[in-house]
Amino acid sequence: MKLDYKKTFILGLGFFSASIIWPIYNNYVPIMLETYIKSGTFIGAIMTIDNIFAVVFQPLFGALSDRTNTRFGRRMPFLLIGVPLAAIFCSLIPSSNSLISLMTFIIIMNFAMSIYRAPTVALMPDVTPSPLRSKANGVINFMGGLAAVIAYGLGGALYKVNPGYPFYMASIIMLAALILLYTNIKEPELIEIEKKEEKPKKDAAKNKSLIFMLLAIFFWFTGFNAVETFFSLYGQHILGIEPGTSSIVLTSFSLAFLIFAIPAGFVASKLGRRKTILLGIIGALVVFVPLIFIRNALIISIILVSGGIFWALININSYPMIVEMAPKGLTGAYTGYYYFFSSTAAIVSPILFGWIKDLVGSYSPLFVYASMGFVLAFICMQFVKHGDVKELDEEKVKAIESGP
Repeated sequence: MKLDYKKTFILGLGFFSASIIWPIYNNYVPIMLETYIKSGTFIGAIMTIDNIFAVVFQPLFGALSDRTNTRFGRRMPFLLIGVPLAAIFCSLIPSSNSLISLMTFIIIMNFAMSIYRAPTVALMPDVTPSPLRSKANGVINFMGGLAAVIAYGLGGALYKVNPGYPFYMASIIMLAALILLYTNIKEPELIEIEKKEEKPKKDAAKNKSLIFMLLAIFFWFTGFNAVETFFSLYGQHILGIEPGTSSIVLTSFSLAFLIFAIPAGFVASKLGRRKTILLGIIGALVVFVPLIFIRNALIISIILVSGGIFWALININSYPMIVEMAPKGLTGAYTGYYYFFSSTAAIVSPILFGWIKDLVGSYSPLFVYASMGFVLAFICMQFVKHGDVKELDEEKVKAIESGP
């Protein structure tokens, strides 16, 4: 059984289109907000809007895509609506000249993103047999990592020329990715296959694993999102570097993630997904703890290279574990659960760290906070016993691989 890399790379364009905007959004929107708002707590609260929408709407649109059946497929209609809307309002954000207009563009863009994110990610398990999903997710996250490198690297350089250019770049790339995805991918007819399969019996042990896996996802995203959201301000106030330079420092993390995304899937195929994730959590702690004390941007950039590698081990294999526990026909819904917990973390984390910043009067505790998130995730993973690779019968594999 071999992975169809051509199809998987094209599938990755959907994730690419979603991933190109978030580094730009998380790096530069807080700076725009600081023009009108000085409280770190309030800025953090506003930066959770995307995740509030994700918590509310992504499980809804993911489950809705499970029940959708059109000539465009189950997932594609959500991309065709969401991507163009998101691109338009992303491009309008830098043109805002008041807090009201800025908030209006932010809210509409984030709703549009919520329409298509879960259906986009659910495309991968729709067309990929279970034993190949970590490898496929590695390819797709490679595309997401590539988008992040472009966003951080080229976006940081463009920001120095004009603060609006990174947003215009992201909008154009999102539309181009949608065109390529739509013209090259046709969804397989899986609906009838899933209807014929018996409903699975309730499995208390699997449900326990699912709960603790989702909690682990919540905690490691709690740590990660604080760094992603506040590093530009951390760099400005603690390291004494410009926002564009902060973005470039994070490029080392994203570039390492990009390079190691595909190998992370191969590591999981040898060690198992759970062991690979545990290795990644331990490695992330080895990276983040020293950063508590380091104040040199160049050294931080070098250390973050290994951080990107360990984050790949975690991030590449977590979603396939969730999908592995999903009953047949509920892939979109379980994708929504994944985003519910990761997005809830991204709601809580900026507010909580923003409150800590206001309490201590400094952004310096950023990496202490991030390390605690990974410690709690490690504890939760001790209770996860399901979600590793399982073999599929040949009839199901042929049915998946014979999609149009």
